[in-house]
Amino acid sequence: MQQYDVIILGAGAAGLMCAARSGKRDLRVAVLEKTDKPGKKILISGGGRCNFTNVNAGPGNFISTNPHFAKSALARYSPHDFIELVDGYGIAWHEKALGQLFCDGSAKQIVQLLLDECPDNVDVICEAEVTAVVREGDTFAVSASGASYAAPSLVIATGGPSIPKMGASGFAYDLGRQFGLKVIEPRPALVPLTLGGENVLFRELSGVSAPVTARAGTGKSKASFNEAALFTHRGLSGPAILQISSYWRSGEEVGIAFLPHHAPDWLLELKRENPRASIRSGLREHLPDRLADALAQRIGIEVELGNVPDKALRAAAAKLADWRFTPNGTEGFAKAEVTIGGIATSDLSSQTMEAKSVPGLYAIGEAVDVTGWLGGYNFQWAWASGVAAGEALTAQ
Repeated sequence: MQQYDVIILGAGAAGLMCAARSGKRDLRVAVLEKTDKPGKKILISGGGRCNFTNVNAGPGNFISTNPHFAKSALARYSPHDFIELVDGYGIAWHEKALGQLFCDGSAKQIVQLLLDECPDNVDVICEAEVTAVVREGDTFAVSASGASYAAPSLVIATGGPSIPKMGASGFAYDLGRQFGLKVIEPRPALVPLTLGGENVLFRELSGVSAPVTARAGTGKSKASFNEAALFTHRGLSGPAILQISSYWRSGEEVGIAFLPHHAPDWLLELKRENPRASIRSGLREHLPDRLADALAQRIGIEVELGNVPDKALRAAAAKLADWRFTPNGTEGFAKAEVTIGGIATSDLSSQTMEAKSVPGLYAIGEAVDVTGWLGGYNFQWAWASGVAAGEALTAQ
């Protein structure tokens, strides 16, 4: 039995950040990773360049049963704190739209930074698949790939089940339940939506993309995003769709404004300026031809605008401003970037990430019911929650 002060399950973004912080406080730390290398999700993120944070990250960019839970950790470790760390390692980066920060080079630089931040008293052990966790008195005993480890503190940082080909699973939830923690039902988030029924005709537009405003959700869970939507052979994707997928629930509609910056009476204005124009030609001025043609065909007004009553044109413009789709599902955890749901925040301290009913047990990162928007927000939660736990851990 190898003795440590802290055992961290999972060498992803949150786990490595927690290991670095707790290791620098002279705690002896074991990080157990079931795959063959640390940071696998980091390596594929951002097209291999790692969208490592977002300068705009704040509590309002996260979804949780308790929207206030993330405030403390995010306030104590901000995007600028991580940027300072990246700059300290001389890693070049650039800002893309909407405050997203990426490495100029490779995501490997972020993984190496996290490993370099871990002092010699941190052991990162790969190919260590956990087979049993028990609590014996004040000690957690972990069996993993034939070896045994013991520590007074255990950190669950194994993420959620999104992208299973990278080794992701629902292990964190099983472990949480084992120790009496509630789990908010997990579901895929930041995931493409699939279309069926009468909407299946839009699949013929596979590969076509356009800037839109996409809306989904109801009540306090309602959201809209101004980004690109992409038609696929299975349905809808692109940044705007991935964003609203986190708010969409099965059976609900999503609304898309195909010309979000047009005035409601733009077709009437076009009719006055050019009565011989058609809806099809008007759409083609602003949208890809294939999309313009498909929308015009479905609206069903093929004659010149001068021959169309104003009422009909207002109705057509209103439909284009809020085109309704009813997805028949998502592409599931296999294509989801993250998971919504997880270990309930009501069972954790927002200051330390420690379980209220199980001293010494912590949960961080995607394992927790805190999910960020697309664009670096989930990494910021990983860093912030990892730091919160790392600063709170003790040798006991």
